[in-house]
Amino acid sequence: MKYNAIIIGGGAAGLSAALYLARAGLAPLIFAGSPPGGQLMLTSEVENFPGRESILGGELIDVMRKQAQKFGGIIVDENVKSVGLVGAGRDLPVQHTIESASGKIYQTKALIIATGAKALWMGLDSETRLRGKGVSACATCDAFFFKNKIVAVIGGGDSALEEALTLTKFASKVYIVHRRAEFKASKIMQKRVFEHEKIEIIWNSAIEEIIGEKKVEGMRIKAVGVGRDRPVQEIKLNGIFVAIGHRPDTDLFKGQIELDQKGYVLTTTMYALEKLKAESSKLKDMKFDVGYQTMTSVGGVFGAGDCVDHVYKQASTAAGMGVQAALDAERYLEKI
Repeated sequence: MKYNAIIIGGGAAGLSAALYLARAGLAPLIFAGSPPGGQLMLTSEVENFPGRESILGGELIDVMRKQAQKFGGIIVDENVKSVGLVGAGRDLPVQHTIESASGKIYQTKALIIATGAKALWMGLDSETRLRGKGVSACATCDAFFFKNKIVAVIGGGDSALEEALTLTKFASKVYIVHRRAEFKASKIMQKRVFEHEKIEIIWNSAIEEIIGEKKVEGMRIKAVGVGRDRPVQEIKLNGIFVAIGHRPDTDLFKGQIELDQKGYVLTTTMYALEKLKAESSKLKDMKFDVGYQTMTSVGGVFGAGDCVDHVYKQASTAAGMGVQAALDAERYLEKI
């Protein structure tokens, strides 16, 4: 089966791209995944997406799906098993190949990768049970719900410290639980954290259990590394923010498009191109097309959302990138 445009990803980026391509009359095929919906499906309430004061994450995805379908988008709630990307001939109408989990083969002239990125979790049963009920991986998204409450951030990198500082604007107290005796974060971030009166750091420790049945009520922490003979400690609190990193869902594309060291899709924004050229001799020779800012190193293949963006990681920024990718794909198809 052949399509002008195929989108892999059914989150904010993929569905925004689908809406624009559908309105352009291109009837895109969207692999929304199984289960569909992206990271928004893990968010209980969204209050920072333009247009609605408050909406459930799943409801927002449902609205976006229906809007894309209204204009001719074709949504398949299925995962992609493999892709075959044709790299030669940026200006030729090449056909990229997609194999679905059920074994069906699809071809497309334009492909948008919007597979997202998943937050890394600690792997506790209690963490899974209470996700969205006091356990979060996004302070920017959820800090507002913890006004005058006690929270903890898990991690020791720049992201963890930034989460902690964000939470101080709302919470009455913020613990940082880190399994080492020093942070990996930048010195300026460490200085801000050390000097903040609301923040208390618990070194050489890890969460053993999150306490609570229907909501977070506390945490049980154990000593690790130096001083591991310390007794298990229980602390009452209302929220836990896990900030131990994200992993982009880009394994399908390894060896076929250029990814950065962490696996994020490299696209051709003017700023990124100049920065990357300056930093790497290998990247100087890569044939990015600056006319399409969301295009990857392969012609007709575009990237959008959290599989590209490792800085902002918001539904609204992902949606905006999806729109950019759709417009780039539309212009690309017009030229070939």
